[in-house]
Amino acid sequence: MSAAAEVRSLFRAFLRAGKHYPNYNIREYIQRRAREGFHDAAKLTDPSAVKSLLELGRQELEVVKRQSLVYGLYGRKFKNVLELDLPQVQPAGKPPAAASL
Repeated sequence: MSAAAEVRSLFRAFLRAGKHYPNYNIREYIQRRAREGFHDAAKLTDPSAVKSLLELGRQELEVVKRQSLVYGLYGRKFKNVLELDLPQVQPAGKPPAAASL
């Protein structure tokens, strides 16, 4: 597999691993850090630097996967306020929208 294909595969794996976190904040943090890290590393042209970053990325991916499992076992079992399905509330002073027939 070429280096570019390995990088894409590793990037996708990070994004997929981030989706397994039950907590919105941690999930978004993992995915944001992956995007930022890969964006910053895209400027590298030295093959040895790319190879060392790929190895570091693989190690970090294993940590993310392991922590996802641990967090799933011991983390909070309820959603935070950003993930709740709350009913829409009308702003004060505005009449409800009339249903058009």
